[in-house]
Amino acid sequence: MTDDSKESKWADAQFKKAQRATAGVQAMSEYNAERQAERAKTARLKELRLAKEAAEKTSKTKQVAKRKSTPT
Repeated sequence: MTDDSKESKWADAQFKKAQRATAGVQAMSEYNAERQAERAKTARLKELRLAKEAAEKTSKTKQVAKRKSTPT
């Protein structure tokens, strides 16, 4: 083999290595973005659930108070 062929193979190998590294960084970035979006959505849904539960509890408390205050 000639020196040009060895250098060409070495350059190709380095290029492919750099491409894999770049792809890995991009994949990790996408993964992190997806996890962040998932955490944000979960937090939003939890907030909505807690607000709904609080509203239901308040509503039930008012209904019980009305029943007790109305003469039968």
